[in-house]
Amino acid sequence: MKIHPITELFTSQRRAVSGLALSMLLASLGTSIANIALPDLQVAFAAPFREVQLVVIAYLGTLTISVVMAGRFGDRHGMKQMLILGLSIFMIASISCAVAPSLFLVMFARGVQGVGAAFMMTLSMALMRQISDSSRIGRAMGLLGSVSALGTALGPSVGGILVSEFGWRSIFWFQVPLAAAALVLTAKAFPSGKKTRSVAFGLSMLARERGLMPRFLLNLVVAAMMMTTLVVGPFYLSLGLGLRAGLVGIVMAVGPMISIFSGLPSGRLVDMIGSHRTATLGLWLVTAGASMLALLPNLIGITGYLGAIVILTPGYQLFQAANNTEALADVPAEQRGIVSGLLTLSRNLGLIAGASGMGSIFAFAVGTQDLGSAPVIAIQSGMQTTFAMAAGMMFLATVLNFQTRRYKR
Repeated sequence: MKIHPITELFTSQRRAVSGLALSMLLASLGTSIANIALPDLQVAFAAPFREVQLVVIAYLGTLTISVVMAGRFGDRHGMKQMLILGLSIFMIASISCAVAPSLFLVMFARGVQGVGAAFMMTLSMALMRQISDSSRIGRAMGLLGSVSALGTALGPSVGGILVSEFGWRSIFWFQVPLAAAALVLTAKAFPSGKKTRSVAFGLSMLARERGLMPRFLLNLVVAAMMMTTLVVGPFYLSLGLGLRAGLVGIVMAVGPMISIFSGLPSGRLVDMIGSHRTATLGLWLVTAGASMLALLPNLIGITGYLGAIVILTPGYQLFQAANNTEALADVPAEQRGIVSGLLTLSRNLGLIAGASGMGSIFAFAVGTQDLGSAPVIAIQSGMQTTFAMAAGMMFLATVLNFQTRRYKR
């Protein structure tokens, strides 16, 4: 039966979006699915925790240092070809993790898997921009934001089920057919990408010429803010409010769930009112949420904490959709890969800064590194100090966003 050209175009577009969304989902899933298997890995290989922890760090480390390289390779050698390469690396590394006979080989394969994830995360964003109409870029970025949040949120729950039923190797086998499906969808949906000449100027000049440096800096600051909630939140909920572990897990799941459902609406709002207005609204909501975290939980307990998260999380998704749209909107096709890589790099550096820097501020404000023995009042004071500083950091980010608009004009 002959397919009507319009139907064929729609089917191809749908395959392309599905392949890109699945690639982003897998890369995000990889950041959190292995965490749940660490106790089993420790038992299986009779290794200390500091060594088992490297299974997670290896993935995040290679992903972070490879994203810019992935973007440049995509610009030079074709985004489709490089995304297929990344998916192939990810799939082979997943198989290697599943059959690895030693902890060292698991860590090594996880590092290789992170390299594949860098190609998947970076080039999914660049290719999504390539296939999206100018009037729908925000929705495309919002979709990727929702999928990324979904992958991160699903990791612990899916990993927990797999590990309990089939053992730790199953979490890596689980990723193999998903990577194969994304690879087939990508190969069939996209025409062969054209190779381009290498860009004649460096990364710093690219950022200056297009006014992108503030976009990267804002991305870093907002990501650090969000990671602060994920690092400080569990300590405060368990030690400051005295919640049991199960309830802490439920409360901590509220933010990721809101992220999943607010990504697409955020993208639609970008297309309706523009990226700058949406980014401004998002930054103000994140600032308000950080201020509420500094004040309300110590006053009204868990209700105040959840109220702040309900304000802060949609603000994060609004900002992400708007900032990515703004950064990629006017970038020539031959530079989209590297700009996507820089966006991913700045986000990952922000996550690292939030986990290390803001975590250290929290411990300093509490007054001890042994948080388990700290009095409740010290934990509450540390929470207040940390998020007061985070709110000030976010206020400065809103000022920078305003100056970015003036610079563009």
